[in-house]
Amino acid sequence: MKLVLDTTAYSALMRGDSNVAFAVRSAEQLFVPATVLGELLYGFRMGSRMSENRQQLQEFLSSPYVSFKSVDETVCERYALVMQQLRKKGRPIPSNDVWIAAHALAEGADLLTLDSHFQSIEGLSVRDL
Repeated sequence: MKLVLDTTAYSALMRGDSNVAFAVRSAEQLFVPATVLGELLYGFRMGSRMSENRQQLQEFLSSPYVSFKSVDETVCERYALVMQQLRKKGRPIPSNDVWIAAHALAEGADLLTLDSHFQSIEGLSVRDL
C-alpha cells in the first residue's frame, strides 16, 4: 500500500501515536508532499526545537521507504479538479490540504491524516485512524 502523510499524521507519528506508527509500518511506500514539508519547516521555525525537529525530519526523509514529492503537472490537474468539486459542493477546505489531497490522488495512494475534512473529497482514499 502507498501512503501519503499529511502534516497532522507526521506530527502524530513523531509524538509516538501508536495508530499512526502502525499505519506507517504497514505501508510499502510513504510519500511526503512538498506542501507538508513546507508546513513542517514553518512549524519548526515557530517552535523552540528547530534543530532537533529538522534533524528528526531529515532522518525520516532519508528512509528508503519515504519519498519527497514535488508538484508536477498531474498534481496540478488533481488540485484544480478537487477545488472545482469542493466549490460546487460549497465545502471548501484549506488550500494546502487540497494540494496534499492532490498528491494522494496523483499517486493513487491512501492519505493518512487526522483531519476529517478530507472525507469530502471525491475519489480520495483516507486511511482511518
